[in-house]
Amino acid sequence: MPKTITRTYSRYSRDAAALLGALIREARNERKLTAQELADRAGISRGLLQRIEKGNLKCEIGAVFETAAIAGIKLFEADEGALAKHLRQAREKLALLPKSVRKTSKAVNDDF
Repeated sequence: MPKTITRTYSRYSRDAAALLGALIREARNERKLTAQELADRAGISRGLLQRIEKGNLKCEIGAVFETAAIAGIKLFEADEGALAKHLRQAREKLALLPKSVRKTSKAVNDDF
């Protein structure tokens, strides 16, 4: 049986997940969608939707983003073109940066 990993999250992360969950629930109610209807449209179970709306941090990020998009929550930019532009700029910047980061090795003190 796999070992269960106990993960701790910062208050900021917990509050952000709770806020996003509340925004999803609010948008769902404003659009007069039942939990089952939204879950079906997002391709997830109703239980997963309930955990997302409660701000559970262990939910798959793709499911959370898809649920938010279907509910009408704009996560980054209101304009899809602006989001694509920012994504392209981020990729261009990442192409200029090193692919990995390594700590510098300690200098050996071989003065005996």
